[in-house]
Amino acid sequence: MVGILKPTGTPVDQTVHVSLEGITAMHIDWESGAPPMEEDRIDNEEVLKRDLTPEAITAFLVGLRSKIHAFSLQREVNTYREEPLSAILPGAALQELWELLRTAETGLRVISAFVVLAGLLGMMTALLSGLNERRREMAILRSVGAGPGTISGLLIGEALLLSISGIILGMLLLYLLLFFAQPILQTRLGLFLPLTPPGIQDYSVLFAIVIAGMLMGALPAYRAYRQSLADGMSIRL
Repeated sequence: MVGILKPTGTPVDQTVHVSLEGITAMHIDWESGAPPMEEDRIDNEEVLKRDLTPEAITAFLVGLRSKIHAFSLQREVNTYREEPLSAILPGAALQELWELLRTAETGLRVISAFVVLAGLLGMMTALLSGLNERRREMAILRSVGAGPGTISGLLIGEALLLSISGIILGMLLLYLLLFFAQPILQTRLGLFLPLTPPGIQDYSVLFAIVIAGMLMGALPAYRAYRQSLADGMSIRL
């Protein structure tokens, strides 16, 4: 080893860069693609004395000054009659890979949406189940002049507060988990997960969750309003 490159967050971090002469030296005593036995190995000093100039290569990277000619060069290489060569565009190959993974990504998004919906329904159920214990409180508020809008606003505000608290807690847990898991995943699996702030799309999703939480609080608020009108000051439990 003569040096360690900075991490890039790509599969390159899991590779060892060796010169062509080094590759030739590693395979100089191989037979039919198999390494030699321990007693048949050539000494390192003997290897260095030999001519390590490679006779052939199996792959190499080509950089173009003009990206417009990428497809024309690929066609020329693939149709070259003197040698069976194959030209691959890394960007196009990765695009095909992302197309295959897009289905899985869509599935994960659907699962996430159902998880959020289950959480919102659970919050609404908790608010509805607690209305009976709050009927006396609602009647007292009505007696001191609180209108139906005030009572409904209290429940919608509670649902709003619960939604925002859940979002903040979830974001804190996410970034805390990423902070501790990032070095482990990068070292063990070569998977780099950057700690980036939420984007515009993320904020739009979070805003939609807040609005949905307020809508989920509308049904308990309407029920509390009807109960407060029916109960007055006499609570029938």
